[in-house]
Amino acid sequence: MHPVLFEIGSFPLGTYGLLLAIAFFAGTALAKRQGRLDGLAPAAITDLAIAMLIAAIVGSKLLMVVVDLINGAPLREVFSLGTLRAGGAIHGGIIAATAVFFWKLRKGQGLPLRITGDALVPGVALGQAIGRLGCFSAGCCYGTESHASWATTFTDPLAHAFSGTPLGIPLHPVQLYNTAANLAVMAILLLARPKRAFQGQIFALYFLVEGLGRVITETWRGDIDRGTGWLGWAWLSTGRLTGVAFMMLGLGLWIFWNRRKGTT
Repeated sequence: MHPVLFEIGSFPLGTYGLLLAIAFFAGTALAKRQGRLDGLAPAAITDLAIAMLIAAIVGSKLLMVVVDLINGAPLREVFSLGTLRAGGAIHGGIIAATAVFFWKLRKGQGLPLRITGDALVPGVALGQAIGRLGCFSAGCCYGTESHASWATTFTDPLAHAFSGTPLGIPLHPVQLYNTAANLAVMAILLLARPKRAFQGQIFALYFLVEGLGRVITETWRGDIDRGTGWLGWAWLSTGRLTGVAFMMLGLGLWIFWNRRKGTT
């Protein structure tokens, strides 16, 4: 749609980057609000969110590079300026951020692990929803060809240059599907929180519903950079593979923490 919002002299302000910044601040604000309900210090939530953001940026780009290399992309293309400016693979970011979350809280940050996880994940879902609007603006993570009335046609050459987005072809606006899915995840988590049966339940629920949503929305993804054909199955893309892994993680945490009710 609009990869570059406007230019100040020779400096372009990318719509994707701006929306990612908004996503971080909005997600952190929601996490701090949820944390206050359990007596968590807002400053500690902010510090943790910044560390997880850095991990998410690195992890998303690493997974993108790994998938591109597995797909046989030339090294020059994998490490090109356009590729490095791309957002990356979101689930790689979530995996890295989750690892940092467990690591920092196990080190002792003055935050109880499971309650903090419950507070963070609605904000993560909100950040993902806003970030997908950035994907839509940049043209990355595009969908398959569609002749539905709501199909989107990209025309900006920058979208093709940075993401390989097909121009002049109506596509499923799968980025908006993902935004809707992430908003639904956030709503489910917020509605479930007052009925939380054990600490960590909302954290585990996030991985269950996020994984399920990604498995479904992958149906309309058209970009080959996400990787397909894992384990010999053509339908098993990177998004579906990590989505299934997320569901398994969520289920495992749910069962484990449910058996440890009353502990922190």
